[in-house]
Amino acid sequence: MSTAPGRLILVPNTLDFGIDGEQSPLDAVLPDAVLTQAARISHWAAENAKTTRAFLKRVNASHPLALPLQEQHIVELPRPPKGRPADGDDERAWMTLLQPALQGRDLGLISEAGMPAVADPGARLVAAAHAAGIPVLPLVGPSSLLMALAASGLNGQSFAFVGYLPVEAAARSSRLRELETRSAREQQTQLIIETPYRNASLMQALLSTLKPQTRLSISCGLSLPSGWTHTATVAQWNQRGRALPDKVPAVFALLA
Repeated sequence: MSTAPGRLILVPNTLDFGIDGEQSPLDAVLPDAVLTQAARISHWAAENAKTTRAFLKRVNASHPLALPLQEQHIVELPRPPKGRPADGDDERAWMTLLQPALQGRDLGLISEAGMPAVADPGARLVAAAHAAGIPVLPLVGPSSLLMALAASGLNGQSFAFVGYLPVEAAARSSRLRELETRSAREQQTQLIIETPYRNASLMQALLSTLKPQTRLSISCGLSLPSGWTHTATVAQWNQRGRALPDKVPAVFALLA
C-alpha cells in the first residue's frame, strides 16, 4: 500500500532578519495558527539553515517544537551559479529535498525573510512539488512587496515586481527609463528591491533618472516599530531629501 504524500507547507518568516537591535514580537507579524503549524514541522527546506534555526528558536518560546531544535532536519536549497541553465543534476537535487513529503511527512519551506517562493529560490521547490503530486499549502504572513504596494497609494490594480536593477550605473539608468516608459504606457506600478547597503545609490539613481512628475514611493523597515513609507513626486523628493539606512531592507515603487 503506497503512502499518501505529505504537504509542502510554505511558512512565512519575519521581515527583521539581519537588522541589529530591532525586532518585532513574533505574534505581531505572524498569526497564532502559523506559529502552531511551524512548531509541528520537523523537516525543513530552507534558504539559510542558520536563520531557520533562529526562527524556530523564537517560535519555541511560545509554541513548543515537536522535536528539539537540535533534532530538526534542515536542508538548504540548492544554489546553482547565476546564469547557468538548469540541468538534470539540478532537478534531482530539488526532488531529493522533497523526499520527506514523498514519504508522508509535512515539509516546511522557509525563506530568510517574508514569504517563501516570492522573490526567493524556493519557487523551484514549489514547482517540483506540483510535478511530483505533492499538495502545496501557503500560510499567511508578511510580504514586503504587497505591504509596500498597499502603503504606497500607487496603482494596486496593475503592478509588476521587477526585482533587482543592474549595478552598473549606465545599465541601471537605462533600465529605469525603460520601466518608467512602461509604467506611463500601462499605468502600472513598478516594484524594485535592492541589497540594503545599496539603498542610497539606488535612491540617487531614481532621483537623477526619473522624470520630475513620476511618483516614487519608498518603504523602509516594514513591520518594524521604526518602519515607514513615504510617497511623493521625484521633484518633491529632490526638494526635501531623505536619508536611507544601509542595513535596513527597503522596497522602491514608481508610477509614471
